[in-house]
Amino acid sequence: MILYFLLPLIFIAVAGLRVLQQYQRGLVFRLGRYSDTREPGLTWIIPGIDRMQTVDMRVVTQDIEPQETMTNDNVPVKVRAVVWYKVVNPQRAIIEVVRFEDAVRQTALTSLRSVMGQHSLDELLKEQEKLSAMLGEIMDKVTEPWGVEVDRVQIKDVEIPQSMQRAMAQEAEAHREKRARIIKAEAEHEAALKLTEAATLMAKTPMAIELRRMQMLTEVGAEQNTMTIVMMPSEFVTAASAYARMVDKADVDTTPR
Repeated sequence: MILYFLLPLIFIAVAGLRVLQQYQRGLVFRLGRYSDTREPGLTWIIPGIDRMQTVDMRVVTQDIEPQETMTNDNVPVKVRAVVWYKVVNPQRAIIEVVRFEDAVRQTALTSLRSVMGQHSLDELLKEQEKLSAMLGEIMDKVTEPWGVEVDRVQIKDVEIPQSMQRAMAQEAEAHREKRARIIKAEAEHEAALKLTEAATLMAKTPMAIELRRMQMLTEVGAEQNTMTIVMMPSEFVTAASAYARMVDKADVDTTPR
């Protein structure tokens, strides 16, 4: 007889046993009212009276589907983003909002459209980290009353129209060409300055010109070519220059006025 009385009690005791994993929390509702939150491990509820709902406390990664929006400078773009969030207050996450996963996703969609519409295309392409941080702060303020904390939001892809891509490619090519021409002009300017300094120094020291001439012959001979070089004393060049100046002066004096 005692066994017949103990069997129902044993059944009730076994039926009320629950095991929560380390990353789970259990919310117990007794006759529809919130009772308490159970920690991980073995726990027990009253069968038929208590109902336990488990909540995952791990970080959840949610991929936000592409959103088509218009930037501040009227450029249509399609933006993809990823949201990392976790439940920090399981009581609020279950009681304050229906399906907090969908609520977080819808918050991410609306926030993404709002933030992208307030910035230009250049800011969207160059300052993605800044915009992602701003988006995370906006979402965290919305989800905080639900017991959900947004760890991070990252913009992972921005699609722009093909025509805009071609225009940006042409602009980048023009900038590269401009930069190349500036660098080449600066190099020529520096080379001209160095040549001017070298010519001035050689003019002050005639022997330096002879040494440079001998060095040039050495460089030409090292290449094993068939070029023939005729050496002329520098005095001949000086005399020829003086004679040319004298002839020019004589022509000017004999010109009828």
